[in-house]
Amino acid sequence: MSGFTIDDLRSIMATAVEVDEDVDLNGDIAGTAFDDLGYDSLAVMEVAAHVQRATGVRITDEAAGDLPTPGDMVAYVTNRLTAAEA
Repeated sequence: MSGFTIDDLRSIMATAVEVDEDVDLNGDIAGTAFDDLGYDSLAVMEVAAHVQRATGVRITDEAAGDLPTPGDMVAYVTNRLTAAEA
């Protein structure tokens, strides 16, 4: 995988964890806290595990806890993918 986008993460979030059906993942979610999207810490770790399987980028539980928004998770994965390609 050469890149990871907010749409890639959005797709994983929509399928990896069941959240309240009122949660709208179709808007601009990059800067919205996972908590505000209905994803508690366990849900974020589950999403991180799915991202790891999709990208090969390891996201430890501690790292996942330090990524408060979807945009932060995308940046984390993108930085590691870029470093791996260099």
